[in-house]
Amino acid sequence: MRLVTINLAISIVLLFAICATLVYLVLLLIKALKKYIKSEPVRKEKAESAKSLGEVLKKHRTKCKMTQEFVAEILGVSRQAVSKWESGASAPSTTNLIALAKLFNMTPEDLLKEAQ
Repeated sequence: MRLVTINLAISIVLLFAICATLVYLVLLLIKALKKYIKSEPVRKEKAESAKSLGEVLKKHRTKCKMTQEFVAEILGVSRQAVSKWESGASAPSTTNLIALAKLFNMTPEDLLKEAQ
């Protein structure tokens, strides 16, 4: 009889521990969801201000008053390649990205940071 009582007490304690753990996990989930919902305006603003690499390349090219043909000639690629980079149909190789950054008088890191 005493062994049954001990086993029952252990089972009740384990059940309580499992229930407490589940309640804690649900509370953490609710807290995380509230935080996520509150961050929606920030996420929308970031999404709207995010620019693709192509948009950044075009912005710098036009700011420097360069044509796609001029950029293509300097880099040794076709004008269509530059057009594809700017439209997002393809991306420049690492070598071409470095050359573009140099052409725009900036670092490749700064060029990529703008495209986030």
